[in-house]
Amino acid sequence: MFKPTPNPPESDDVSPYQSPHSNKFHEAADRALDHYLNPPKPPAVHKPSTMFVIAPDIDTETLLAHACESLASASVMASDFAGFLEGSQRNTLLGIAQVIMLGELAVNRALDNLDPQN
Repeated sequence: MFKPTPNPPESDDVSPYQSPHSNKFHEAADRALDHYLNPPKPPAVHKPSTMFVIAPDIDTETLLAHACESLASASVMASDFAGFLEGSQRNTLLGIAQVIMLGELAVNRALDNLDPQN
């Protein structure tokens, strides 16, 4: 006995990207796969320049002494330069000189705390 079988259904030649929803789904799937299979590379570690470096074995007292001398020099330079200016620029530079002087006083106090004079 011969039994007729139906032909397989004909498939439409429709791209899966015809509708906007299928395109968005494909993009979301790509992002998810990239997230898990191609994780972003960590940023490169920044290595500071070694052009001007302070030797790591210098003690705190020496560092503070040099900082104090540098601040004293900066204070004198700012005060001297303020003598050439007039008006608000002079006042601004004198204010900067005062901040430098306060930093110098703080460093001097730190030096005194490290090596108190008896």
